[in-house]
Formats: sequence, C-alpha cells, structure tokens
Amino acid sequence: MTVTVRDARREDLPQLVQWNAAMAWETEHKRLDPDVLMRGMASVFDEPRRGFYLVAELDGKPAGCLMVTYEWSDWRCGDFWWIQSVYVAESARRSGVFRALYADVARRAGAAGAVGLRLYVETENGRAQATYAGLGMERCHYFMYEQALERGS
Repeated sequence: MTVTVRDARREDLPQLVQWNAAMAWETEHKRLDPDVLMRGMASVFDEPRRGFYLVAELDGKPAGCLMVTYEWSDWRCGDFWWIQSVYVAESARRSGVFRALYADVARRAGAAGAVGLRLYVETENGRAQATYAGLGMERCHYFMYEQALERGS
C-alpha cells in the first residue's frame, strides 16, 4: 500500500466536511451543523493565514486529512503549528496514513522555521495518544480551558 500526501483543494471540501463531522461524532459524540462546518472549512481556503488542509491518499484514494493552524509564541519568537481536525477513514486505519500526514507536516514546519508542533487529543483516546507518543510527541504539562462566546447571526 502506498500513502501519498497532498495539499487539499477546494473540491475536497465535501469529503473534508464529511470526515470532520465523523471525527466529531467518534471522539466527542457531537453532531456538527454541516452548513456551519462547510463555511468554517471553506474560510481556510479563502484566507490562508488561518492555516491549511492536507489530504492523504492510500493507493490513490482519499484516506485521511488534517488541518494545520498557527500560534505565535512570543517566548520562542516563532510559530507553533497546531495539528487539528485529524481524521483517517476507518478502512485506512493502521495503514500509515496519519504517520505520512505527520511526517509531511513536520517537514513543512521545519522548512518554514516553526518552533514546534502541537495538537490536542481527547483524554480517553488512548489509541491516538499512543500513536502521537510513538511519533516522538510528548504530553505537555498544560490543561486546556475554553469558554464559548455567543455570536450574532
């Protein structure tokens, strides 16, 4: 089996939306509004400063994706690249799809002068945590907090 990674294209949006909705359901049992998701994902293509998507293909067929966003670190005077919205199609899991995506992000980040890679993972997703550790990532000493804000329509 051959895994290749490429930049996502706007015509990938329907597949990316489907995968993101599946990931939200699998990991958090959240149903996402498909219209909001489509607009949110399209905005990354519209404004590259927000980040970018990659698509992995297994034997020429789309098999997984992720998004990269940026966080400026004043302490390090450089960007952390955040890996988000990771999804590998069920039939392609354990085939090296995420490993290939991660390697591609690490290569790009290094070439761009990023200071590190980060991601967050559900506390109970042991399989993903083991995968990330196996790639050399270390668990951070930070907890994540959030507060949702009301938005006008």
